[in-house]
Amino acid sequence: MESAHVHVRDKDRIPARLVLYFLSWSGFLVSFVMRNDINFALVAMVQDPSANTTGSDHCNTLVNDMPSLEEGDNYNYTLSVANATTTVLLDGPASIDDIKFDWDSTVQAVIKSSFYWCYVLSQVVGGVATQYFGTKNVFGWSQFLTAACSLLIPHAADLHYGAVILLRSVQGFASGLTWPAMYAIVGYWIPPVERSRFMSSFQGFSIGIGLTYPLCGFIIAHFGWRQVFYTTGTIGMVWCVFWYLLAYNTPQEHPRITPEELEYIELNVSEDIKNGQGMRVPWRRIFTSMPVWAIGLTTFGRIWVHYTFIMSGPEYMQKIFCFDIQQNGLLSGAPFLCSYLSSVLFCYVADLLMDNKTLTLTNVRKLFTALSQIVPGVLVLLVGYLGYQIVTVLILWFIAVTFITASYAGAMANIVDIAPNLAGPVLAFAQTIHMTASFLQPLVTGFMVTDSQNINQWLHVFGVSSVVAISTYLIYQVFGTAEIQSWNYPVPDPEVTSSDDSAVIANQPMIKVEPGLKFDDDDDEDDDD
Repeated sequence: MESAHVHVRDKDRIPARLVLYFLSWSGFLVSFVMRNDINFALVAMVQDPSANTTGSDHCNTLVNDMPSLEEGDNYNYTLSVANATTTVLLDGPASIDDIKFDWDSTVQAVIKSSFYWCYVLSQVVGGVATQYFGTKNVFGWSQFLTAACSLLIPHAADLHYGAVILLRSVQGFASGLTWPAMYAIVGYWIPPVERSRFMSSFQGFSIGIGLTYPLCGFIIAHFGWRQVFYTTGTIGMVWCVFWYLLAYNTPQEHPRITPEELEYIELNVSEDIKNGQGMRVPWRRIFTSMPVWAIGLTTFGRIWVHYTFIMSGPEYMQKIFCFDIQQNGLLSGAPFLCSYLSSVLFCYVADLLMDNKTLTLTNVRKLFTALSQIVPGVLVLLVGYLGYQIVTVLILWFIAVTFITASYAGAMANIVDIAPNLAGPVLAFAQTIHMTASFLQPLVTGFMVTDSQNINQWLHVFGVSSVVAISTYLIYQVFGTAEIQSWNYPVPDPEVTSSDDSAVIANQPMIKVEPGLKFDDDDDEDDDD
């Protein structure tokens, strides 16, 4: 009876891979909430020299044609979202926090951009650290450090803006470790036929972006800007507790995984993954690999068009469409909330195409990479040409943002395909290339848009985004592949000569196993253990 009871409990237990999916999804959600919170909070933290104006003539004309929301005193509220500044008219008291800092626009720009400078620099560090310390340590400690900095920002602001810049730099460096760390764990846990679906967990960041806009606006309006950082930092700390209790680097380390699930993972992963933890990373081979460069360059284009919507979108909606803060927050965030659902759909379809052998894995990756860049590339150009046709523009805006997520069944998933052993280091190098778009895009936009209410200048911004997104995809179409690269199998420690399963279970380096070699006695050895 006891044996049957245990069997039932094992059968009903939540799959460890599903738990890992939720940890990955929620981890990126929390990470992006902590990343973007300051973009809203700076509005309430800084004295606004334009606080006594109600906006430009363009928006005043539109506002005068609208009925008043309600009678009462009005005040102006300036919203700054990822380098986009908008001024809107709201009802209510001036501010809950009386303390304002006299930081000019240059200081504010440095505070925002300092995150991304260090974020790019930490990519390779994250890949190397993950090889030696494992995803559980690297991802967990990076989140803890980011959350701790969020909790300290209100106190740092009281000291000096330099202290805030320092904390944001630390946050950027720590956050840069998360992506290589999570990519590295995929190869050990997720069989190839499930990888596209698992990659949709990375789209938790879309939910994070979508929630940050309205959440921080609500907190600032009702509780003050300091509570923004205390809230996001506390959320981050709570998440770290769950990560520490539930996350494990490999299935073999997991104390609660069922024997059936462990056997399934080992049978479907062990022949593709030769555990490389602790082994030397062949950086020269990675740096000179055309498939890796193809992933990095094409994703540069995807990041460029994505950040056009993330960073420039709120400013465009306020300056051109004259939305107020609540409308802006909702409409800016809603597409990213929807994009998570679209990413799940794209990844599911990609797995079906591969599982049914409708397309080769290489063609599946190229198809979804094309959807993530060519479709948004065309639509972002139409957004510029359609001008003030608000309903049509918003529809195209939603479609473009949702299609961008197809990349997680395309080039982003391709990293694990070509180097399942070295996904962390490969992602680190690719991220170093493509995340430069995260600070280049707003710089180019700032250079091109000198009058934020000049729709012709915005057309140039959207045109450049279109060209970058489509042209970089062509590189991937030519050089992209899903074939495992020869350098995926690093040179083993000469003292390690064992090729049995114990080397994998112990997380020790293994010699390369030639393709086609069968492990007919695996089940017998497992039974003996």
